[in-house]
Amino acid sequence: MEQQLLNLLMFIIPALITGAIAFLFFREHVENENKRRSFLIQKDLQKDSLPIRLQAYERLSLFLERIKLTKILTRINPISSNKEDYESLLIANIEQEYDHNLAQQIYVTDQCWSIVSTAKNATIQTIRKATLSDKVNSAEKLREVLLTEMIDKRSPSDAALSFIKEEVSNIW
Repeated sequence: MEQQLLNLLMFIIPALITGAIAFLFFREHVENENKRRSFLIQKDLQKDSLPIRLQAYERLSLFLERIKLTKILTRINPISSNKEDYESLLIANIEQEYDHNLAQQIYVTDQCWSIVSTAKNATIQTIRKATLSDKVNSAEKLREVLLTEMIDKRSPSDAALSFIKEEVSNIW
């Protein structure tokens, strides 16, 4: 009886060790396959989404260029001599450009979108501040003051454009 039990153990122990090793190798293989599949799916998604993301950065760059005071002032002429009317026209144009690009925020980082929004708001604030100046009494004078001011300092759009360039360079 003892001999039979010993013979049985001699067959069972190697079978259990072989089964445990096979289980560990199989589990490792399944984990590696899952990681490989996830990597391939991620790679395919990135291949498809990268052009869309780059296009979003391009559109935001174009938006920032279009709202630069030097560009917008040469593109939009006053419709009357009233400085408040010109201020409203400029701000409405900036807001319209912004609204046209709202969907781009889903393709860029939150920080990037925040910086673009801040550049827009800073540009609008500059226009409003210049309109309140005592030196400004007409639309043409508002235009002149804004252009003069932009000669002396960096446009809010320039800082945002620098950030976008940095972020795009980090995508690669």
